[in-house]
Amino acid sequence: MASENRDFPGMEPPPDAVLPQRAPNAPGEGTWLPMHFKFCMACGDQAPGGLRIRIRAMEGLAVRAQFTVLAAHQGAPGLIHGGLLSAAIDEAMGSLAYLLMTPAVTGRLEVDFRRPIPVGSAVVIDARIVAQHGRKVFTSADVSIEDGSAAVPVGRGAGLFVQVPLEHFTRHGSPELVSEAQQDRTEAFERWAVNP
Repeated sequence: MASENRDFPGMEPPPDAVLPQRAPNAPGEGTWLPMHFKFCMACGDQAPGGLRIRIRAMEGLAVRAQFTVLAAHQGAPGLIHGGLLSAAIDEAMGSLAYLLMTPAVTGRLEVDFRRPIPVGSAVVIDARIVAQHGRKVFTSADVSIEDGSAAVPVGRGAGLFVQVPLEHFTRHGSPELVSEAQQDRTEAFERWAVNP
């Protein structure tokens, strides 16, 4: 199977990997995906200084994430912190799990930074599933910023996500917060469906 991840050594799926099918109960194309936890630094709406990423399901096995770089996101003066951009790419690729309707966690993340991203930039991350091999889901992402009517490429990423049961989060995290996160997702999904 050809791979979009060939430029990321060690991130190519094995030859017998397959392109999975989108789950029948996955959010439809154009649907805004709910945040997975209100205090998530990437997608949460109550994380102080968070990115507040919004993610929409696209056609096939793809999503589009969007956020605006704020002053709180700086690393170098006037530019986004590379670690926060990495978190945004991780969040976009991680949200692809909604299309398979199976929870997954990041196993490995690779990021190429192509050019600086100034504060005030509207960032767009187009992420997609490249292949699946057992519980391993291989993903890729392209990052751009809007410059008038043009999209300027600024980075890209590749990810390896591992599908896990919900008990993974209650065993390693907090059962109470997992329950709260499930409620947050439900409320966000309802809110975003009405007011995208």
